[in-house]
Amino acid sequence: MEIQNAEKFQALSIARLIMQAMNYDCCRYFAGPDHTLDDFERVMTKLVLADDSQYSYLNTIVAIDADGGVCGCCVSYDGGKLYELRRAFVEAAKAEFGRDFSGMDDETQAGELYIDSIAVPESHRGRGIATALLNAAIDKAKAMGLPAVGLLVDKGNPKAEKLYTRIGFKYVGDSSWGGHEMKHLQYAVK
Repeated sequence: MEIQNAEKFQALSIARLIMQAMNYDCCRYFAGPDHTLDDFERVMTKLVLADDSQYSYLNTIVAIDADGGVCGCCVSYDGGKLYELRRAFVEAAKAEFGRDFSGMDDETQAGELYIDSIAVPESHRGRGIATALLNAAIDKAKAMGLPAVGLLVDKGNPKAEKLYTRIGFKYVGDSSWGGHEMKHLQYAVK
C-alpha cells in the first residue's frame, strides 16, 4: 500500500468513499426525498473534480493497493477556509437538489487541519490503512504549520472513535452534522 496525493481520474472512487464516510443516511438527508444516492454520487464526483470544493481531489490523499486501486482516502483542508470551500457544495445542493444548506453549522474552524472525510472500503479494513491516512494528515498539518488536526465522529460509531483516540485524538466538544449527533475530536500537532 502506498499513500499519495489524489488525482482527477480517481474522482469516482473518492466520491464513493466520501459517501461511505458520510454514511448513506447523511447522503439521503442532503439529497432530499426526491433524489437518489446515484444522484448524490454524481454531484459528489463533480465536487471531487472541482478545484474549489472542500471535497476536491486537491484536498485528498489516497491509499493505493498493490493493483493500483484506491483502497482508502482522507479529505482534509485548513479549517479557516471552510466557508470558501463549502460554497461549491452549497451551490451544487441548490442547483441539483433544490436544497439550501447555506446555514449549516460549522464543522471546523481556523487553527486546525480538518479531516472532512476518511474512509477505507470494508474489504480493506484491518490492514492499517486508516492509521496510515491519519498519520499522513498529521504530517500535512505539520507541513502547513497548523497546530491541530480535527474531525467529527458520529456518536453512533464507537469503533471509529476508538481508532482516533488510539492515535491521540481527544474529545473537544459536541457537534451535529448531516442530521447526526457528532463528537469533535482534535489531535495536537507537536
